[in-house]
Amino acid sequence: MLESVLIANRGEIACRIIRTAQRLGMRTIAVYSEADADALFVQMADEAHPIGPPPARESYLQIDRIIEVARRTKAASIHPGYGFLSERAEFAEACAANGIVFVGPPASAIKAMGLKDAAKALVQQAGVPVVPGYHGAKQDPDFLRQKAYEIGYPVLIKAVAGGGGKGMRRVEKAADFDAALESAQREASSAFGDPRVLVEKYILSPRHIEIQVFADSHGNVVHLFERDCSLQRRHQKVIEEAPAPGMPPEMRDVMGRAAVEAARAVGYVGAGTVEFIADGREGLRPDRFYFMEMNTRLQVEHPVTEAITGLDLVELQFRAASGETLPFAQEDLIIDGHAVEARLYAEDPEKEFLPSTGKLWALEFPKGEGIRIDTGVEAGSEVTPYYDPMIAKVIAYGATREEALDRLAEALGQTIVAGPKTNAAFLKRLCEAEGFRAGQFDTGFIDRNLDALGVGPQPRDDVAVSFGAAALISREIERLRMAELQKSDEPSSPWSNPDGFQLLGARSVGVPLLVDGERVDAREVFSAVHHGASTVAFGESDPWADEEIDQEVEAPHGVYILRNGRQTLVQPYDPFDVDLEHMDEGGSIKAPMHGKLIAIFVQPGDRVEKGQRLAIVEAMKMEHVLVAPTDAKVAEIAAEPGAQVAEGARLIVLKMEE
Repeated sequence: MLESVLIANRGEIACRIIRTAQRLGMRTIAVYSEADADALFVQMADEAHPIGPPPARESYLQIDRIIEVARRTKAASIHPGYGFLSERAEFAEACAANGIVFVGPPASAIKAMGLKDAAKALVQQAGVPVVPGYHGAKQDPDFLRQKAYEIGYPVLIKAVAGGGGKGMRRVEKAADFDAALESAQREASSAFGDPRVLVEKYILSPRHIEIQVFADSHGNVVHLFERDCSLQRRHQKVIEEAPAPGMPPEMRDVMGRAAVEAARAVGYVGAGTVEFIADGREGLRPDRFYFMEMNTRLQVEHPVTEAITGLDLVELQFRAASGETLPFAQEDLIIDGHAVEARLYAEDPEKEFLPSTGKLWALEFPKGEGIRIDTGVEAGSEVTPYYDPMIAKVIAYGATREEALDRLAEALGQTIVAGPKTNAAFLKRLCEAEGFRAGQFDTGFIDRNLDALGVGPQPRDDVAVSFGAAALISREIERLRMAELQKSDEPSSPWSNPDGFQLLGARSVGVPLLVDGERVDAREVFSAVHHGASTVAFGESDPWADEEIDQEVEAPHGVYILRNGRQTLVQPYDPFDVDLEHMDEGGSIKAPMHGKLIAIFVQPGDRVEKGQRLAIVEAMKMEHVLVAPTDAKVAEIAAEPGAQVAEGARLIVLKMEE
């Protein structure tokens, strides 16, 4: 076994690798950016070393800097995790050149499968079916537009060097092709340093099914069955499960053998995933699936495979990197039970899933039979705009798919997160969705069911506001009471008690509040019925009625009320605490999250139509397009492309057309 490992990654996957490495007796070495100095994985590692500023290009993507740390600490190996440098052949080559074991496949295999166009040509030669499309080197926009026309809409533009849904755009009609191509190339260049794309036919009713493969350096290659990753949003996986619902044994065998042949074709070693798209219009069939790509690394969703096979894939990676032979053959492997994984993200489903940053004031996960939590944060951690906003992976295992989904839904309902908004309630609804439960779903399931899944603006939770306001008032009363006790000669005097008690019954006063950043007014009621304590009425709600909340979390700036999977932040309103820079002037187009302003498409004086693209903001490695809310005239450009902008910062000011 290798003596030590440097983990060239961060967050959840770094923590997960450290746990297995330490169990195997390996010395663990972490590297971290300035933004991650206090991160959980830094605390867990045996030693940790800084490598640069927060942006990944200046830290986690700096090969020379990471290799220098590995040499200085005498690391025997480097594990790249997933993302960042995990599929960069030059990183594997740099490890080899410095006598460091790369815990992954050979650089030649990464190169062969790293470019989607070349990979498709390679697996075609091995007899694996591929999606119809253009996979060549020519990148002229007019040529690609013509190829899309020949393929037939809808088409999918995909980054050649891509992954994780980045640099991918579905195009429904020719009029949208140019803008989608430009956006995909820009995002691909930013994420992978390579703007090249390919164009493929978009398969209607597609199921995204992938095969986990594993190989040693002695020529042995097996598959560890399949995972279904069809529940996606913006081409990013949301819920993954193993095995795939409705998978016929014959198709599992055919897909498994195709994946093994793809791995053999490139001399693969270690853990890898061969991804296929299956036409699910008439159920899964062994003659209707196509190769998409091979990910030459560990996948985010590997825990569901571990759950149904009883294997530790990270341990197997270390053993394969050490030169050991696989301890099993294909016939030794069986599927035991069912596992489902949900990706818990810091994002707001009520605001089109915009990333949500900030401090985690509370973070609690359930424990129970069949539940596994993989996370890289803890209460007090900061979710920054620099990296993927994943908070945790919540994994549930059961004897049957129904049991696993029941356990996952219950676990998500019991998960407590205060601070950044999360998709926990959305994930729970997905687990409970009738069509998904029945196995009637494809990659478009989420988009077709947004309303039923609670996506988009929701009515304000007046009960939560009431509880929050009552907590704020109680906190203020306690502060005043303590102040009175410190200065009063008669601390027991009723005149020193700031409870608002009066002899003539209840009285009420207006209480100005900020609820999720918006000004509202509650009505504070002091009543002898509640022993002189204050309660708050807001709208039709009454917190003294039979209403319950999941949790109340206090923070210096306000109170977070968690109820029915939603979070409501209630704060005292201070009319003198006004952010003039971000003040709404009626026609302001503001940054929806912290990020980088990539482009502005208009100039002062331009007339714009409703829905027209105005700007693009990039955050957490994804692009977000800002459009005109109505017909208007551009009055002012308030920011420059390339600038880092805060959430709520004014970017463009519009003057509404009369």
